[in-house]
Amino acid sequence: MPTKLGTMTTTKPISKHATWAWMLWDWAEQPYPTIIQTFIFATYITGTSFAANGDVDSLAQQLGWAGAIAGILVAISAPVFGRRTDTAGHRKRWLLINSGILVSLMVASYFVEPKPEFFIFGLVLYAIGSVVQETAFINYYAMLKQVTNASNMARVSGIAWGIGYVGGIILLLGSLVLCFLPGHPIYPTEEGALNIRVIFLFAAAWMVIFTIPLILFVPEIPKSAIQAKRESIIDSYKALIAQIKKLRRDNPDALKFLLASAVYRDGLAGVFTFGAILGSVAFGFSQTGVIMFGVAANIVSGIGAFIGGAIDNKIGTKKVIVISLFGMLIAGAGVFAFAGLGSITYWVFGLALCLFVGPAQASSRTFVARFAPENREGEIFGLYQTTGRAASFLSPTLWSLSLMAAAAAGFANATVFGIIGIMIVLAAGLFWLLKVHPNPKVIE
Repeated sequence: MPTKLGTMTTTKPISKHATWAWMLWDWAEQPYPTIIQTFIFATYITGTSFAANGDVDSLAQQLGWAGAIAGILVAISAPVFGRRTDTAGHRKRWLLINSGILVSLMVASYFVEPKPEFFIFGLVLYAIGSVVQETAFINYYAMLKQVTNASNMARVSGIAWGIGYVGGIILLLGSLVLCFLPGHPIYPTEEGALNIRVIFLFAAAWMVIFTIPLILFVPEIPKSAIQAKRESIIDSYKALIAQIKKLRRDNPDALKFLLASAVYRDGLAGVFTFGAILGSVAFGFSQTGVIMFGVAANIVSGIGAFIGGAIDNKIGTKKVIVISLFGMLIAGAGVFAFAGLGSITYWVFGLALCLFVGPAQASSRTFVARFAPENREGEIFGLYQTTGRAASFLSPTLWSLSLMAAAAAGFANATVFGIIGIMIVLAAGLFWLLKVHPNPKVIE
């Protein structure tokens, strides 16, 4: 049972099959963030083929608004989903339902033809997928305690992140070789962008295949004995408000961490969201170059996640996050200060940024799991997602304001100033994190 601090003193027997099946889902869902959200589908629907008047900036702006709306929907719904899956004992069921929806959305993406009239269709698929993926993570993160114990929780979390990054590497390399490079064997004519659209079908098949182990080996949680009666939606929100008040009174460090992590995690998301734009616009990478950088970014992020998970128990979860954020601030400063040297700057300092993203993400998940009470993990991770999405406007806003200020001042390469906005977000999150106790009490 948990002690008063955010660690557990006893070791419970865990099925190794369940642990590996849970970790493999990070690999299984990797096509969505890698192929759909970042490197291929998002850039595909914001390309010139979808711009009726040639204004691709307008398409990118609309994609941003779609992401913002999705973030608001997640912030509203996350606490309800988290509490209801805990009490009903349907955590695994909802993860599989969300996985099925993501697969369906990737299949539907194949039918988005490179024509302006298909842009809204693609935009809707993108927005819905953003909501579903974040909802899936509520239940996935909440399962961490089901498949680990106190001695291996951090290591398993780090390995899972690393496995996900390896999956991203394979997906990007496969897409590059089979569908993008000259003489690729899939659709050599590239008519109707079929060489790109077929990737979305492959991504869907990938997720179906690698979700099977979770279906077979990870058990469902039992219905909560704490609250057998199903809550109404209104009651769930009332309980959320009461929970925040109680956290502020009884466990302020847990609440401080949720708020601090909401800020710096938005900065982490900004690194990947705008990383491709920095590479292509500020440093002149071609589309193939962007994909190659994505491969390298996944490699170093995976290495970082493995290292972070390995040293977490030795130096402490909070220290891993603090070191990672400091490292990202130094790397971001390098991107800006040495931008005049050209693409070599981004290969060095851009990849250094990615090296620290993995451990910061994995250890943040571990930190929450340590103070989440038994049988209420979904509720706490729902709150984790809610606070994160509540801050999801910070990086896009400060990114845009930095670009606007640089353009107004007459700087030639205004896009590189966007990194300053992301660094401000990371620095603010780090400042608040430093005020958090390294071992918050387990929430009562």
